[in-house]
Amino acid sequence: MLYTLAPDLLLGWPRANRADECAFMLPDVCARPEVGRLTGRGNTANLESVLALKPDLILDVGSTTPTFASLAARVQEQTGIPYALLDGRFEATASTYRLLGALTHRDAEPLAAYTEKTLSTINERVNRVPEDQRPRVYYARGPRGLETGLGGAINVETIEFLRARNVAAERQGGLATVSIEQVLVWNPQVIVTIDRDFADSVRSDPQWAQVEAVRTGRVYLSPKLPFGWVDFPPSVNRLIGLWWLAKIFYPDHFDEDIRAVTRDFYSRFYHVAPSDADIGRVLEGRG
Repeated sequence: MLYTLAPDLLLGWPRANRADECAFMLPDVCARPEVGRLTGRGNTANLESVLALKPDLILDVGSTTPTFASLAARVQEQTGIPYALLDGRFEATASTYRLLGALTHRDAEPLAAYTEKTLSTINERVNRVPEDQRPRVYYARGPRGLETGLGGAINVETIEFLRARNVAAERQGGLATVSIEQVLVWNPQVIVTIDRDFADSVRSDPQWAQVEAVRTGRVYLSPKLPFGWVDFPPSVNRLIGLWWLAKIFYPDHFDEDIRAVTRDFYSRFYHVAPSDADIGRVLEGRG
């Protein structure tokens, strides 16, 4: 999120970016060092190395639950560096941009306004789609496609924002592993996946052959350069994914040229102008 608003202020990344990701970002900023994660699962940052970078602010966009708030307070206490914990929920993106703009003394209004317009335009059109035209969707993760997001999981936030029927939503929670038998019972009309191996193998896998989405060829591999369009990281990168998913779920209501929308989004948020070949590579999900 900081990269999209003020790339020059970014000292480092939670993990080092790969070359194929850097092709879609400002090269010098993309190449800044890996500093690891300070909080959350798999925190890997070394406080000494963070301090050595002499930051004026530690920025964390994500969950603002008491657990994360106390972690933030502890890091601030240990380092003496102000720690801003901002709301990472999808619906809060515009207000989080404005708060980040105030913290960094940068004009966040263009990105906040784009976010609001995108969410309201898409929401308005989805509201016009009759209930019986909202597809049953299965979100497949992992090489076997058997990890999915339950109802309310941050991983399926965009799918549920579009009011498609997440077949795994009968249970609330985060990520869960399910059986192929369960997927056959759900019989989704659309499968969205972030795993290239699964996308490549599912059409020839006899276990999946009876699933409606596989039979009708409605299995879609999500773009993920430089950041995922559907799931990870759970940030502003998912805004472009909304347009992509909306066209898959409701083609009669979304006739935008996804290539033009992608070019516009990447120039506004990632500060690059991708070529036609670059956009083709992104849309194939082959990163």
